This record gives sequence, structure tokens and C-alpha cells, in this order.
Amino acid sequence: MTMTAPHPAIGRTETLIDTLDLRQALHMQLTLDQDATLAPGDPLPPFWHYLYFNPKIKASDLAEDGHERLGRFLPDLGLPRRMWAGGRIDLHAPLPLGAEVTKTTTIRDVTRKSGRSGELGFVTVAHDFSHAGALCLTEVQNIVYRAPPAPGSPPPQAPPAPDGAQFSRRIQPDPVLLFRYSALIFYGHRIHYDADYTREVEGYPGLIVHGPLTATLLIAFGMEQAEGRQLRQIEIRAMSPLFAPAPFWLEGVADGGSLSLWARTEAGGCAMKVTLHFAD
Repeated sequence: MTMTAPHPAIGRTETLIDTLDLRQALHMQLTLDQDATLAPGDPLPPFWHYLYFNPKIKASDLAEDGHERLGRFLPDLGLPRRMWAGGRIDLHAPLPLGAEVTKTTTIRDVTRKSGRSGELGFVTVAHDFSHAGALCLTEVQNIVYRAPPAPGSPPPQAPPAPDGAQFSRRIQPDPVLLFRYSALIFYGHRIHYDADYTREVEGYPGLIVHGPLTATLLIAFGMEQAEGRQLRQIEIRAMSPLFAPAPFWLEGVADGGSLSLWARTEAGGCAMKVTLHFAD
């Protein structure tokens, strides 16, 4: 039996220090069509840590698709198309706006598999966020690597969305929303703002809504239904892309001590599932 050696990137770490700038959070509120009401010391809303700690990448270090070139921190697996597939967030204590926070990132696992859609790579990354010496938030992030699509290949089909939603909200994404979110998280991937590139190179029918943006919308919608309960854990599974400007729906149902949420396309597909777990 031949044993495969662990990938050399496993165990690689990186530490970043950032201040949770109030201006950035206020701009996020405005981007989400909310009044700018946050103040210094307020807790950072859940999943808004994507606004901060973004690597300082020079233009010359970007690939043609606008992503950072692989190999600096994330490994290069020879599969240039990579996607955020969700993960899990554990919330231990609030992250106050205006505070200096340390983020330590560790690559936990790197694997490759062959599937019906071809060769796939899977990278698991853990992010620990600490303030004043205490661990406040942990995110375990799943990233999927794929080869470029074959010419003329159809986009992935979403599985059916759940039935029986107890609450629902229609979302109309547009290029301005996607552009502003990309700017806030300093993210240059062209699939979110360059429609010609997205159609002609990536093979998608339109601009793609950021997975973390969809998760942010679902989490915020769920917190509106939570009646002040204390959020402890978030589970996210990205299943299929959403395309602007097609509308989609945020839906959910109470499930015991948790809330189950999903993003439903016009055709009834499930683009993402999110589960919110609360303190007893």
C-alpha cells in the first residue's frame, strides 16, 4: 500500500493585525441599504469580519482573474479556479468596533479528489480572531479548487430548496451592490464586476453574487427573527452560485434552538444553507 505524504502547506500560518475601523462598518451598512447607525465600541455584526484583515496585494501579484496568485499562502494545486464553499464560525465573545484585533490563520488540510466534474482540490483553513489576549471568534473555512470549465459546459445546477419557509425576503442584487462589496473587502475577482469576463472566460450567465455576501444577508435576516438570542455558532454550506441581476429569496424556519436558513433562486434551487445556533 502506497502512502501519500501530507501536503507541505498543511500547518502553514499567517498572522495579521487590523483595527476594526468604524468607517468601514458604516460603509457596509450603507451598502446593505441600512442607516449608518453603528458607533465605536458596538459589537461587529456577525460575519462582517470579512471587511478586515484582507492581504495587502499589489496589482502585479494578481492573476488574470483578479485573484491573488496562488502560492504565497494558499497552495497552488494546479487548479486555478477556486471557490469559497462555506464552513463554520464559533463566536466566543464580541469583537468591538474600533478595537485592534489579531487574526491567526492556519492551513489545516489539503486534499485532492477526482469526481464527475473532474479533478478537485479541497483546502481547509482555520482563522482565530483575538482581542485583548482573548479568543473572540474562530472560523473554519472550506475552499474548493477546480480546473477551468470546458468550453460550452453548463453552469452547476442548484439542488431543490427546502419547503415550508416560515419567513421570506426577496433580494434584488445588482452590479452596484456587488462592486461596493468587492471594494469593501478589497477583493478583485472579476466574476463579481466584469460581466464579459464572467460569461466569456468563466462560462457563467451573469455576474456572480459573492458567497460571503449571500451568507451575510442570510445571517442578518436570521438575526432579525432571533428575538435577541445570543448567537454562538454559524454553519454555512455554499451549494450553487447566484447570478445578478436575477432576484433570489432569503428563507428560513425555526428548528428547535436553531434557525435554518437558505437562499432560493427563482427556479426553486438552493444556492446556500446557513444554520444559526444560539446559547441556551
